[in-house]
Amino acid sequence: MKRTFALILAALAAAALFAGLVHAVLVATHLSEPAAITVYGLTARRFWATAVALLALVGVVIGGLALVRPASRFGASSGPLRAIMALAAGLIAAVNGGLVLAVAKGGPGTGNGVVGGAGALVLGLVALVLGGMALVRSRRS
Repeated sequence: MKRTFALILAALAAAALFAGLVHAVLVATHLSEPAAITVYGLTARRFWATAVALLALVGVVIGGLALVRPASRFGASSGPLRAIMALAAGLIAAVNGGLVLAVAKGGPGTGNGVVGGAGALVLGLVALVLGGMALVRSRRS
């Protein structure tokens, strides 16, 4: 019971930290003001930002798995492969998230995908850190 409570508390803390970092990125890029006219539906830039955010999330999961389980049933070489995959996904996501924010002409609700771009930037950097830590760990063993 205590472990479940600790996991739930850690998940809530991670979600709050993620939301705070996304807001900090939006404030730093001067894109935190909501739109006067809200655009509903999926636009091309929202799709781009969502796809990149999903890629970043996959990179975080792969990096976490590479860090927790450096060697798996596929052999010892799967640890560095996972770490490199997390690094590549994180780099692609961080660069594309930054590009989404760079070309945006308004804040949340404008259809430019700024929230997804900020999320992709934050998660991409997390994937880069996890992949780098896993790569260093796999090189040591």
